[in-house]
Amino acid sequence: MKNNNLTKEALIEHVKLAINPHFKDWVLFKNGTYIIIENLEKGETIEALAMQKMKEFGPVHVGSPAGDFNTITLNKTEGWVIAGHGYGMYTYVHPSEVEDPEAQDYVIGLFGRNKRDEDGQHPEIIYVNRA
Repeated sequence: MKNNNLTKEALIEHVKLAINPHFKDWVLFKNGTYIIIENLEKGETIEALAMQKMKEFGPVHVGSPAGDFNTITLNKTEGWVIAGHGYGMYTYVHPSEVEDPEAQDYVIGLFGRNKRDEDGQHPEIIYVNRA
């Protein structure tokens, strides 16, 4: 797999197109993992809840539910999202990150899972979308 050459702005635009427009509140992390926030409790901030979820569900532990994933091909933008452990948590993978354009879903999924792990180990929020 290649390094991500997407600009921050391009990453944000692809993720916006990947998310069902029904979901208005979400947080994007540096390596492409985003968390959809549905039920914000009074007094909580979107950023704090996303950071809490990222610390809990972001790091990958092989052989546990955190190692599981599902690769979803997008139709409103290029690429894939990788779903895994943690409700509402997905990781975007752009085709420019994949060396083989014919790569199988599990290869793309493993790459996306590694990106999620990086976001889980070193969480850095780069964008917050609010309703």
